[in-house]
Amino acid sequence: MKKLIFASLTALAIAGCGPSTKIVKTWQEPGASVTKTAENKTLVIAMIKDESSRRIVEDQLVKRLNGNAVASYTMLTPDLLKEANEASLTEKLNQGSFTHVLLMRLGDVEKETNYVPGTTTGYYGGYGRYYGYGAGMYSTPGYYTTDKNYFVETTVYSVNPNKLIWTGTTKTVNPSSMDKTVTEIADAVSEKMTKDGFLK
Repeated sequence: MKKLIFASLTALAIAGCGPSTKIVKTWQEPGASVTKTAENKTLVIAMIKDESSRRIVEDQLVKRLNGNAVASYTMLTPDLLKEANEASLTEKLNQGSFTHVLLMRLGDVEKETNYVPGTTTGYYGGYGRYYGYGAGMYSTPGYYTTDKNYFVETTVYSVNPNKLIWTGTTKTVNPSSMDKTVTEIADAVSEKMTKDGFLK
């Protein structure tokens, strides 16, 4: 019995160490793909107000793309990004000979409440033993937990023609740190793109 309990606790501990970010939905233009070649050049834009966080996100995505990708902070000032002017962005894309643009933004934050049922522990042998061990029976009440779910959207457009070719949404539960969350999102997105044959 003790071995069974220990094994269960070990399994829960391992599960708890897993990533808190998962892909919840994706869409891909049929037949669309991006190959890591010199002909393809992607501008990576993280639409985040905090400049230091923006740089962290963009660097992580450029690293995962492992090809001809450029972080937007090297050419788009915070003011220009804040304006979100399509004509200005198109001009920058054409000037830089970009074939694709990847945009990432926080889509939504939701609170989710879950009920964790209580437990009762005791001895269930014969009545004599039960009587002797009755004092050892106890119960723990159930309780509610509230999680914060962050949904981040990642989209990829081709420049010519200007067309959506891939989009995905990740869900991160109770993010503990910016660096960890960014790494998990970048890993989840790049792995899904590769698995679907979009990123080659």
